[in-house]
Amino acid sequence: MKYPGLLASLASTASATIFYAGVAESGGEFGVWSADAKKGTGLPGTFGVDYQFIDKKGVDVHIDQNHLNLFRIAFLLERMCPLETGLGSTYNETHFDHFKEAVDYVTVTKGAYAILDPHSYMRYNDPSSQPYSGSVIGNNSDPTAATTEQFGQFWGELAARFADNEKVIFGLMNEPHDMPTSLVLENNQAAIDAIRAVKAENLIIIPGNSWTGGHAWAQGPDPNSAIIHQFKDPLNNTAVDIHEYLDVDYSGSHSECVSDPATNLAEVTAWLKFFHSREPPAVNKQFTNIRQEHNLKAFVTEFGGHNNTGCADMLTDFVDYLADNEEYIGWTAWAAGPFWGSASPCCTDSANYGSFEPGSKAAGGGPSLYDTVWLKVLQPKVPAKLQWTGKASVEGGELTEFPN
Repeated sequence: MKYPGLLASLASTASATIFYAGVAESGGEFGVWSADAKKGTGLPGTFGVDYQFIDKKGVDVHIDQNHLNLFRIAFLLERMCPLETGLGSTYNETHFDHFKEAVDYVTVTKGAYAILDPHSYMRYNDPSSQPYSGSVIGNNSDPTAATTEQFGQFWGELAARFADNEKVIFGLMNEPHDMPTSLVLENNQAAIDAIRAVKAENLIIIPGNSWTGGHAWAQGPDPNSAIIHQFKDPLNNTAVDIHEYLDVDYSGSHSECVSDPATNLAEVTAWLKFFHSREPPAVNKQFTNIRQEHNLKAFVTEFGGHNNTGCADMLTDFVDYLADNEEYIGWTAWAAGPFWGSASPCCTDSANYGSFEPGSKAAGGGPSLYDTVWLKVLQPKVPAKLQWTGKASVEGGELTEFPN
């Protein structure tokens, strides 16, 4: 579904504001890859050896020195919900305790906000060859697949455990792909229903299909733009999760940035404007009804680039684009994390330039992406004022400078 007439005509009716800015913390999903796709590899794994959610010293630097207020903390469904008991409300309590310690450190000890990130691609039961292995959640034709109901049970349990922490944001799933978009919507709705049923009022972030890519939002025969907005949240505290990389195939694997963000986000931005504009254009009345029910905002929770001039310019344009469009209220760059070492999570053609983890070094001890991309390119774009107190919300909160 495309909105060509809106791309040029829709202008913001309120001042654009970024309330939340930070990094994705990648590490909780480590330790399960198998070259021969051996199911069960690395499960449950040893905390601190095979995987780890954050490094507290790195978080300290990002908050105390860089003044970031948002961290997206990845974990695996199969570690939280062991295969023996299946996806649902029965957890590995030791694993959960490690995860909660990381979340509490970010939100309680340091006063920032945390997105809970099940980094499982809307799949469960075999992460050995992520992102493609495992059964699609809710796939009724696969007898080994977890059900949509089980996905709701999982989120109901997790939400109940964090309902009293207003700085916790529920990111329902990382990058669903290669499945019906209607099933993404069904799974999203089951999670929203379960979260609200346990009286959790936390901000929710819902993904779309096709890797939740902004450039593809209105593309193809089964686009997100056709139905993802049909979710129902009685509290109207749900935002959309968007990922967008700048390389030729939008994968974040290449070092050259060639995909202009303003061009590639134009359709999804128009879609977001369309469904939340207070003065909608004269179009089909059904969209006006949708607009009144959903005040859609978005987070970009993954993006990145390499340490070259082209990427530096395009990353700057990217963050400026988010700041200039009121639909976007937060972002996390990909990625920091305690176990990356000299390896790179993004945008290097598999060369080892380190990560956005403070203290990271490239292979051979040279400057890392933290030095050359984060500090030089992205850090100057972190807003001087962010939200530091109060409930995470699609409406944002009071903007203040970093509380010393």
